[in-house]
Formats: sequence, structure tokens, C-alpha cells
Amino acid sequence: MIFQTIILAVLLLFALNLALNLLFLKRPSKEDEKLDSAPFVSILVPARNEEANIERCLDSLKCQDYPAYEILVLDDNSIDKTADIVSRIQEDNPAIKLLRGKPLPDGWAGKPFACYQLAQQAQGSWILFVDADTIHVPYMLRSVMRVAVDQKVSLMSGLPHQLTSGLPQKIVMPFMYFLVLSWFPIWFLNHTSKPWPSIAIGQFMLFPRDEYWRVGGHQAVKTRIIEDVWFGVEIKKRGGRFMSVDLSQVMFTDMYKSMGPMIEGWAKWFYSIITLSPLALFGLFAIAYLVFLAPFFWLVNGLMLDKQPVDWMLIVLAQVLTIVVMRCAVDYRFRGPLFSFVLHPLGVIFLICVALYSTARHAMGAGIAWKDRLYESRFNIK
Repeated sequence: MIFQTIILAVLLLFALNLALNLLFLKRPSKEDEKLDSAPFVSILVPARNEEANIERCLDSLKCQDYPAYEILVLDDNSIDKTADIVSRIQEDNPAIKLLRGKPLPDGWAGKPFACYQLAQQAQGSWILFVDADTIHVPYMLRSVMRVAVDQKVSLMSGLPHQLTSGLPQKIVMPFMYFLVLSWFPIWFLNHTSKPWPSIAIGQFMLFPRDEYWRVGGHQAVKTRIIEDVWFGVEIKKRGGRFMSVDLSQVMFTDMYKSMGPMIEGWAKWFYSIITLSPLALFGLFAIAYLVFLAPFFWLVNGLMLDKQPVDWMLIVLAQVLTIVVMRCAVDYRFRGPLFSFVLHPLGVIFLICVALYSTARHAMGAGIAWKDRLYESRFNIK
């Protein structure tokens, strides 16, 4: 009874944190007014083997209702038709420019180097990095610039609407936001100057140009596979203001179209955590199991296999209902599949399995693969 009560208390604390996040996360929207003086913005798109996404991304970016911007796309040594597609599009769109990426030097992860090359060519007083698998509504740039200028940010990132094309994605991707919004006090991190891990997401990172270069640009995070999170840390470490926002009304992303890339994408996150502290990863997933998964097993076991006292059952039922309410709140806010909360236990099991896979690769010194590049431990990429 005492143990189950503690689990319920922890769940209620997570639920309170989630509620505060949903309440205080700013949400750029169509109603945001235009800036009186619009700074010139460089939209920077690193693209490696993105032939399936890049045209849709650029079509949405070239239609922005913002008066002053350019679009730079860097073909990061793609082996598909990414560069050919961008070349065709830029013929009719002078605001779009294709850059050819240099070979990846030693000591750099791929995406930080691609972003660094783009930033060196940017002309804007603000620079916005977006991924090639993103789609943007016409008022995206206007609305995010309104918030960024008003809030005087050094870096703004956020949570876009996740498109889910298949059942595995519908199981896993909504759980990602549930985990982030339950665990991280974004409402607090947006206002503290402490250099704690942030919720920067590389699909959208907006900087004043001077702030970006003040911390050294992507060279400051050149060895990081999850460079976005560490960029938020570097900004705060140097006295800048980092802010996370809800981008679900202005930006969409189709991160993973099949199971393989989804496993790779999550594996690189966990691999990066393992390189810093295997104990931290174990602790995180022990909590995830006990708080977000075990209550479902306890409830089924108590109902069908091992009959438990009524008060014990009521506490476990309260645990499960708390999780379901939390999931529904997140799915409603970010327009996730409304039935995905039913599949919640499968999402937790998937992430635990991927964490074990990453742990095994790290233990064997096999490194981690991402975007057709293998980062072995000897390269010191983490």
C-alpha cells in the first residue's frame, strides 16, 4: 500500500508539471501581429538524402507572408536526388539558394557541420534552422518572429505537430511529447538562467545572428549527436535566454516514415545519454517503467490473476486513470491520434527496448548510425 501510494504521488507531481507546461507554453498563431520593422531572416535547411521531403518543405517556406527572408539549403553530400530537386526549385525562386556541403571533417558530427556551413553564408540578422522534413503554414515566420522579438530570446525552439503515417509512429511519437512535458519543467526552464538541459529541438532553432556567433555557432556543439539540446545548454551557460514554445499551430513534421529510421532516431538520443552517464539512463527508464508502465500490469494482475484488497485496487486504478488523463491532455493539445493513449504501454516498451539496444551498441563499441553515417566511439562523437 505504501509503495503504491508513493507511485501515485509521483504521478500526480508529473501531472501537475504537465499541467503547468500546457498552461504556460506560448503558442505562436495566425493572430500574432506583424512586426513594425521586420528583421531580415535567413532560413537555413540542412539536407542529407531528403528527396522525399525537401520539395514539400521548400514549397511551404517560399510562401511565407513575411516581407524579408532568404532560404539557404545545404546538400550534405547526399547520394539521392536532393540536390537535383533543390536546383530545379531555385530556378523559379530567387530567394532559394543551394549550397554544396564540404566533406565531413574529423571531430564533427554531420548535422552540426552542415548547420555551421549554412550559418557562414547567411545574410540575415536572424537565422532560423529548420529540418527538411518540416512543413510550415504561411504565417509561421511572422508569428514566431513576433514572439522571439517580444521575448528578447537568444534561442527559441519548440514542439511542432508530429505527423504520424503508420501504426508504429502513432504508438511512439505521441508518447515522446507526453514524456517531455511530464518530466521537464519547461515552464520553469524558460525563465531560469541556470545552464540545465533544455528542450531545444533541432527541427526548429531561431537565433539572433549575434547571439548565435557569440557562443561560437555550431562549433560549440560539433561533437554532439543531439546538438540541439546542448546548444540550449551553451546559450544559457553564456548568459543568453533560451525559450521553448508550442509550434503545433504553425509547423508540422514527418520525422519517421518507417520503423528503421524511427529506431535509429531514438537510438541516437539514448546513445548520447549513455556516453555521458549509463547510470542516468538506467535511472530514467526505471522511473519510466515504474510510473508509466507498471500500473497497467498491476491493474490487470489485480483484476484477473492475483486478487488484491479493494483499497489497493483503487490506488492502482487512480494511477492508470491519471496516466490516461495526462495522455489525453497532451494528445489533444498537440493533435495526436485520439486513440493513441490506448497504445500507451506499447510506446513505453518500445523506448525501453531501443534504450537497451543503444546500451548494447555502446558496450560493444559499435557506435551509432544516423543519416547513413556511422559514429564509432573512437571518433569521440557523443
